[in-house]
Amino acid sequence: MESKMTCNVSDMWSPKLPKGLDFEISHHPLTMRRVVNLIVAMERFKGSSSTSVLSTEFTDENLLNIMLENLVEEKIVCLCESTPSSYQINRTDEYTCSVTDSEKRSLVLVPNSMELHAVTLQGGADTTKVHLNMSTYLHPTSTVGRTVALAIKESPNLYLSCRKDGAEPTLHLEDMKPDRLSSISSDSDMMRFLFYKQTTGVNISTLMSVAFPNWYISTAVQNNKPVEMCLESANRHRTFNIRQI
Repeated sequence: MESKMTCNVSDMWSPKLPKGLDFEISHHPLTMRRVVNLIVAMERFKGSSSTSVLSTEFTDENLLNIMLENLVEEKIVCLCESTPSSYQINRTDEYTCSVTDSEKRSLVLVPNSMELHAVTLQGGADTTKVHLNMSTYLHPTSTVGRTVALAIKESPNLYLSCRKDGAEPTLHLEDMKPDRLSSISSDSDMMRFLFYKQTTGVNISTLMSVAFPNWYISTAVQNNKPVEMCLESANRHRTFNIRQI
């Protein structure tokens, strides 16, 4: 069933329509396309009288653009990435090193104890110094330095560790099977065996605890004293000459 309705457009939009212009709706707008065509045509008719009247027929592409621009809301989804709370730090390599402090003192394992001392060795006494097996690790988040574990070459199950037994972190030698340190979880207490090797010059490095940042392996000012952990501000030697052999 059709109905015919005529309206004098000049009565409704006389300030903006060209004089004498009118239009009629001959069909009920039963489809979305006809509704859109009608609305857009009315909007164009509402333009100034100096604007030429454009056709109200639209292609499917025109219709789609109109609907996308006016009926579809844009939603922006932001993806936030965070560092996982736990991750694995995996061993990649191992090599043997000679180590002396900035005073050219060698590391010596004190007999019948679990202590390393920094000692100035005289000629012929080199056989008493220890070398370190340095294992390197792939640390997925570190930008501080190369992550390493340090074992006594002459006693390969003895590893240096930094743990807090009292008020401050302290250096220890612990008996540990190397296989247990092939992969270390970031949230485990095995992190005490890891250090950041920070190179500051040719073969000149510092060794900072991973578990306790800003605590360094160091030697005393005096000769033949224990190797210990210290803060940067302490009156101790924190740099070592580390050479692969």
